[in-house]
Amino acid sequence: MKAILGKKIGMTQIFAESGEVVPVTVIEAGPAVVTQIKTEENDGYAAVQIGYEDTKEHRVTKPLRGHFAKSGTGLKKHMTEFRLEDGESYELGQEITVADFEEGKKLDITGVSKGKGTQGNIKRHGHHRGPMSHGSKHKRLAGALAGATYPSRVFKGNKGPGRMGRETVTVQNVVLVKVDTDRNLLLVKGAVPGRKGGLVKVQYAVKGQDDK
Repeated sequence: MKAILGKKIGMTQIFAESGEVVPVTVIEAGPAVVTQIKTEENDGYAAVQIGYEDTKEHRVTKPLRGHFAKSGTGLKKHMTEFRLEDGESYELGQEITVADFEEGKKLDITGVSKGKGTQGNIKRHGHHRGPMSHGSKHKRLAGALAGATYPSRVFKGNKGPGRMGRETVTVQNVVLVKVDTDRNLLLVKGAVPGRKGGLVKVQYAVKGQDDK
């Protein structure tokens, strides 16, 4: 299992050896460093914590400064952890780069989706609109939400207008098309969640990995 943090740069297209045009998302990944190794004995579960992107001292709390000093790494802006089966094979302060990833492997990529703000029930949930004829007062409204006598209230969880987007989304089994070690880039087939410049977590696919 391999894992790394990175930023979504944007989308482009490349040509496969067969001449086929492949749409890809470009991710600037790493280099990241191992800031902590968690074990069953000490923490109750096994995981590897990694840090990504240098930051200034005044942006880091005092406890985190001690945490980074203990690991022997510089101050990092982002931190996350991955539950890896071979976590004990990592070392504290070890650098993780795109060179650790193999082309053709499948990835699970997690990011925060684009925020759409407050939206109506049609855009948010795909509801049908009402009649658009003259005199209609029910064109894009939510419609009846509850009965009169029974239940005389709106059930919890009823779909309606509200905030849309800005949720943690994971896409699974995304094919890693190309690895550019010179520029720390991963080119993956298709789209991944998030805006340009958004933080993404990349790891080898948990399900559906084709062993070679």
